[in-house]
Amino acid sequence: MLTNLPNLLTLSRIASIPVVAVLLAMRHPAADLAACIVFSAAAITDYLDGHFARTRRQQSNFGRMLDPIADKLLVGATLMLLAGEGRFGGWTLYPAIVILLREILVSGLREYLAEIRMGLPVTRLAKWKTGFQMGALGTLLAGDKSAVLLHLGFLPVNLIGASMLWVAAVLTMITGWDYLMAGLHHASNPTPRPPPRAAVPGGAAQPPT
Repeated sequence: MLTNLPNLLTLSRIASIPVVAVLLAMRHPAADLAACIVFSAAAITDYLDGHFARTRRQQSNFGRMLDPIADKLLVGATLMLLAGEGRFGGWTLYPAIVILLREILVSGLREYLAEIRMGLPVTRLAKWKTGFQMGALGTLLAGDKSAVLLHLGFLPVNLIGASMLWVAAVLTMITGWDYLMAGLHHASNPTPRPPPRAAVPGGAAQPPT
């Protein structure tokens, strides 16, 4: 189960985090470009693992558990790396904070809803948010120096990445609000749980009569 292709792709997202960290710590244009490539490849696996799980009928509880964890680890670690390296100039730090807080919020909501066996559906808007978010982080990892390395110095790479991050932050607030309302709805209208089975001496638990 652990070694099927979808789960390996999911695990590769986690494995890419220290690689991106080391490359970014080198503070060299070529290393920044490599970090962008590694991150982008990891982001693509977010689509591929689900695709292969469906087409190969290899969906599993382990994969369902690990997939959102891998996403949040990759995004959270990359945001912190970029912040630590001073890549968030001007007001760019604020959408990063919004995105990080939203990830924590949704994680808490999913944990609560899992206890009452309810799920949060992934909306089309949430997929757009993920697309802009991953694109923004990959672009910011590359930075302006990578553009110069590729003889594309006329491209304002940092500005493009910052703009995409702001779009992702706006979509993050919209989808986060939708998820919060769904969680509050279930919290205020809890699903009744089945009554406990009554135990009988010397036998298995029996349903109440």
